Amino acid sequence: MKLYSYFRSSAAYRVRIALNLKGLPYEMESIHLTKDGGKQFSDAFRAVNPQMRVPALALSGGEVLTQSLAIIDYLDEVYPDPPLLPAEALDRARVRAASQIIACDIHPINNLCVLRYLKRELKHEQAEIDAWYRHWVLGGFKALEQLIEQGNVSGPYCFGSHVTLADICLVPQVFNARRLKVPLEAFPRIVAVEAACLKLAAFDKARPENQPDAE
Repeated sequence: MKLYSYFRSSAAYRVRIALNLKGLPYEMESIHLTKDGGKQFSDAFRAVNPQMRVPALALSGGEVLTQSLAIIDYLDEVYPDPPLLPAEALDRARVRAASQIIACDIHPINNLCVLRYLKRELKHEQAEIDAWYRHWVLGGFKALEQLIEQGNVSGPYCFGSHVTLADICLVPQVFNARRLKVPLEAFPRIVAVEAACLKLAAFDKARPENQPDAE
């Protein structure tokens, strides 16, 4: 398998974690999102992913998967050990809901292409863009903090003693929040989950600073 990735992309970070948890070897090709105008816009990468975003995962048979949650769903179905979703339907729904708060509500409107559009096309000042970013992170984290409190009976992860898709989504979002100086004092459960996850080799290996294209 080949993963088209960028070290700071939180969506690619999710897929790296999932691949590591499954113990799946992969080749990585860096698609730098800012150098030379963004290598995601090259003809070569457009042929891989017409949306021109990372991650993309090329399978051994030549098929290419895109969108991080779709990729992770595929990996969980084809390589079911360890499972990334609970066995019970209600528990799976809760994990998916927490994951989607991040992947569908927080991340898309704080993605690099959105922030660039605010700056370049709509001419917002950087302070306004930073306020935009913090607003959406803080709102989502408030909900997540409560969901973790309700669902984390035995800890130390989002929904108990096993890593799930929720943890895979949460850790990269916390990394981004820290990088952009979002205050996290109001979210002790989120911070505790992040710390527990980063003790695991699969998460540690996937950290942005541990990637070959890290700057």
